Amino acid sequence: MSEHFKNLRRHNGMTDSSAEVKREAAVAAALTLIQAKVSNSPSNGSALEGELNNLSRYADQIQAALHVK
Repeated sequence: MSEHFKNLRRHNGMTDSSAEVKREAAVAAALTLIQAKVSNSPSNGSALEGELNNLSRYADQIQAALHVK
């Protein structure tokens, strides 16, 4: 994951297992993926808006993929 997101919640007093921390980690991962995709398509000016519209869906998919069955 990007260095920018590694310590996002480091000093907030929340436990690592809280739903908020898990969601924030999923959103951070999705934002990192969006950043990589948009950075690789500079000629497509609408790519960022389209990808941000999918942010919640991406985070949902990341959380589902990390769910232990």
